[in-house]
Amino acid sequence: MERERAHLAASRAALRAMRADAAALDIKDVTANWVNAEVLQAELDKRITSLADLAHTPLFFGRLDYRAEPGPAALSDGHAHPDGQVRPTGQAEGDTGNRFYIGRRHVHDADGDPMVVDWRAPVSQPFYRASRRDPLGVELRRRFGYTGGELTAYEDEPLGAPAGGAPAGGDPTAGDTAADVRGSALLQREIERPRVGPMRDIVATIQPEQDRIVRAGVEGSVCVQGAPGTGKTAVGLHRVAYLLYAHRERLARTGTLVIGPNRSFLHYIEQVLPALGELAVRQSTVADLVAHVPVTGTDDALAARLKGDPRMAEVLRRAVRSGVRRPTEPCVVVRGSRRWRVPADELAALVDELLARDIRYGAARDALPQRIAHAVLVRMEQSGEAPDDRVQDAVARNAAVKATVKEVWPAVDPAKLVLRLLGDADFLAGQAHGVLDEDEQRAIRWAKPARSVRSARWSAADAVLIDEAADLVSRTGSLGHVVLDEAQDLSPMQYRAVGRRCSTGSVTVLGDLAQGTTPWATADWAEALRHLGKPDAVVEELTRGFRVPRQVIDYASRLLPAIAPGLAPATSVRESPGDFAVRPCDPARLDDAVLAACREALTREGSVGLIAADARVPQLAAALDAAGLGHLEPGTETTASSRLTLVPATLAKGLEYDHVVLDEPAAVVAGEPDERTGLRRLYVALTRAVSGLVVVHADPLPSRLAG
Repeated sequence: MERERAHLAASRAALRAMRADAAALDIKDVTANWVNAEVLQAELDKRITSLADLAHTPLFFGRLDYRAEPGPAALSDGHAHPDGQVRPTGQAEGDTGNRFYIGRRHVHDADGDPMVVDWRAPVSQPFYRASRRDPLGVELRRRFGYTGGELTAYEDEPLGAPAGGAPAGGDPTAGDTAADVRGSALLQREIERPRVGPMRDIVATIQPEQDRIVRAGVEGSVCVQGAPGTGKTAVGLHRVAYLLYAHRERLARTGTLVIGPNRSFLHYIEQVLPALGELAVRQSTVADLVAHVPVTGTDDALAARLKGDPRMAEVLRRAVRSGVRRPTEPCVVVRGSRRWRVPADELAALVDELLARDIRYGAARDALPQRIAHAVLVRMEQSGEAPDDRVQDAVARNAAVKATVKEVWPAVDPAKLVLRLLGDADFLAGQAHGVLDEDEQRAIRWAKPARSVRSARWSAADAVLIDEAADLVSRTGSLGHVVLDEAQDLSPMQYRAVGRRCSTGSVTVLGDLAQGTTPWATADWAEALRHLGKPDAVVEELTRGFRVPRQVIDYASRLLPAIAPGLAPATSVRESPGDFAVRPCDPARLDDAVLAACREALTREGSVGLIAADARVPQLAAALDAAGLGHLEPGTETTASSRLTLVPATLAKGLEYDHVVLDEPAAVVAGEPDERTGLRRLYVALTRAVSGLVVVHADPLPSRLAG
């Protein structure tokens, strides 16, 4: 233990030295101008920030002792020794083997030899995947336990085995996974550690099935169907960190993005990537991506579902092109004393050609003046002149050419186009003919047309339509990789909006079909991936839960036959069954019973979430205030002195709390437009607990739970 603590102290000292070296770099005379100097200084500042030593975050969490020394490719991060070999780390006199400490970031000594190896390096992979059946060259795997940043325990797992199977006298099935949770007290303790504050990384507890997804190549897209507690969100975030490590130059150029369901969720996860040393990943909601107009209105369920229907893409395509007119007059260009005439039928042929190519509206509009100018240059050459490209550009800017383009291919403002489409019954009928029937057109049309873009009460679905129209006019920029979390709640049109942001990159889709709570919730991942433009994405399923206690997930899984009959129920590997209780009470005493359950939960360590139907939240907030129980809003960081969060059921998705008090399940179900959606919302609420769940109810429980 003392030797390991000494290595930790030496590693921290080496990290401080690395940071000091970065801070001491003088870049005054290495750039050509002040702009380059500013950019370089910004990059240097990021480097210095990433080298910070977080006192309460373990610098390393594991150790691998290899039977043979790995080659330099095993690190793949430019830190191999100059002689072409990776040097063992932290070995004291008399030690044998080749030792590597696995941590959140790379740390090297003054000679460049690694003190800690980044968890993403190839040499670290066996920490997550090696087993006694397949040790991957590892003799021993060691896990470390920490308390308040201090190394307090370690746990060894010998993996070296005689040829042909398990260690002599051992269980031939033991250690078949890289991290058998039930067999590791430290791993169990880390998974069950109380959650106070934002979401933590799981870098020390990644399981083999999770690791395979995390390390999947950047070229391929992956869809993860994950039951509650299987770590799908953490897998997606760690996948971003891994891809940035393995393909940093490429993704630094093209960009990465994490998309979450709401800002509370993004606030909850925002510290995971910085803790892994990744500071440049943008985070957003779909609503923020398509925020072309302020959203101040709402749609009823039918209108929202129809506006999210993929058929709207065809309606918008027609609407964007509806303004193109066949020319009826020639274009006459005057240059000096000469007049050059392009007849209407030739102009019409140019327009027809651009329409047939089906390129974006704006690109075609930019190309049309050049096509007209080329027709003029052909006439010039036929008359004996020798025009060059400068002449063609000048003709394309000629007033007569501009007037022709404006007349036959007018500019399109996406917001104004959607404003007209939703407010003008005749225009909508013309563009939706054969696509939407009259009842569907009536459902999406505004009852009272707005006079301007600024005065319109745009809904969230309207903003997505504007984004689609904007892409039809001008291509949306594509990123290198996008992580889309809680994807089951997106409409087809929202999937298209996300897909545009990674049309030339890849995507990691995360979700659970059983937790879909929108009227357009995804029923099939294959369909969703087609809307995203990634039909060839690999679908992986995670069913082994590490977070939700066994009793809680078994209770919630009673709802699966009604909400997602095709899904296998999750299993839990938690050793502790957790605290679980269902408490009926008198309707007149419901608030008192809820307050009592909250007080009881607050006597235990960790965060507490009181989840209730949205309609019940104001009454419960008043009751908590009257009782002197301070509470937070979802997304607000919990602290040791403020651990109770009042959570509307509609915002619970993706969040987790050590202890959950669920108020009146029947009210949660009744708060949704139909029973199936209500049961899915209830399933979400039931599975937010990490250690304990208390269900308090006065009304009868839904029949699926009452059995």
